[in-house]
Amino acid sequence: MADEGLCVPDGTVVNSIEVRDVRKVFGAGENAFVALDTVSVSIRQNEFFTLLGPSGCGKTTLLRLIAGFDFPTSGQILLYGEDIAGLPPFKRPVNTVFQSYALFPHMSVAENIGFGLEMLGKPKSEIGARVAQMLRLVRMEHLADRKTSQISGGQQQRVALARALAPQPKVLLLDEPLSALDYKLRKEMQLELKRLQHETGITFIFVTHDQEEALAMSDRIAVMSSGRILQVGAPREIYDTPAERFVAEFIGETNFIETDFLGRDGAQARVKLPSGREIRAGLSDGHQPADKTWLVVRPEHAQLTGAEGALLAGTVENVVYLGTDTHFHLRLDHGPRFTVRRQNTSAQAAGHHASAGSNESFQPGQRAGVTFAEGTARVLRD
Repeated sequence: MADEGLCVPDGTVVNSIEVRDVRKVFGAGENAFVALDTVSVSIRQNEFFTLLGPSGCGKTTLLRLIAGFDFPTSGQILLYGEDIAGLPPFKRPVNTVFQSYALFPHMSVAENIGFGLEMLGKPKSEIGARVAQMLRLVRMEHLADRKTSQISGGQQQRVALARALAPQPKVLLLDEPLSALDYKLRKEMQLELKRLQHETGITFIFVTHDQEEALAMSDRIAVMSSGRILQVGAPREIYDTPAERFVAEFIGETNFIETDFLGRDGAQARVKLPSGREIRAGLSDGHQPADKTWLVVRPEHAQLTGAEGALLAGTVENVVYLGTDTHFHLRLDHGPRFTVRRQNTSAQAAGHHASAGSNESFQPGQRAGVTFAEGTARVLRD
């Protein structure tokens, strides 16, 4: 699936990277392994684009092909319209930041940042000016003379970013660079990476298996599985309107309900819930569901009510308080477990009591109903 690139004022479409029908096969014969299965995608100029998926889905393989560390079995990789699939890494205006930052511990922060420029034969005056600019960009001017073995993990990551950005690449590739950081520092660096991308205007292609990280940072996300791209879209689109079950399962928590497909009305499906109630739900383009199909409802789109007359009914099994929100886990009368997520408001935190029938009044062992707006439910491909 290929997406159109960014339109500049004169109407011209600009893509930094275009991947066209790329296959990558490791080994041969019975031992052949298809790492990428005819992948096509366009990555727009100046965008923060994320390749998201579980281990072994092909996201790092695709990144390595763009970087030139490996070559496709077939297909094309274009950089601003030029086929670079056969070019070695040093001939591509692309830089990579890896999980391990590969800094030189015997060099200072400034020396590490300037190392790549020295290898390119840049004049000392140009190197000095560029290093100073990069130090300001990553806010590390005060640590310019410190050895990289004497700074924190987050600071080392900033040095690695500055070193990769110093030669002014057209595209920066990031292979899970936040994986070694603790949770709080990862959150800080997510904002820092987004700031750097915005300020430099360079296309960032980011690889991660962390869906929360992808949602927080990306302009667009490509969800990958088994060497294929299943869906490309903005974070809200990927989360709210997943194209198929794998995408919905991988991006956030999701409730799945097996329903009977009754027919379609344009972009909506008519389905019968296990309770016997009939509703309409969103339907992906070109999807013709089978007699039995899966309905997806996000936990935050559902509410608890009294069991009588609800769309679904069951018994509350567990209530989990998580600070920002509370999760209610139900066992439905006719179906699987179902989770309802309720955000904890300031009024609740102040100790205000819930009214009868609201989410807060339900406790384990009680009967409860589930309701949700039809527009929030969606029928998915399996």
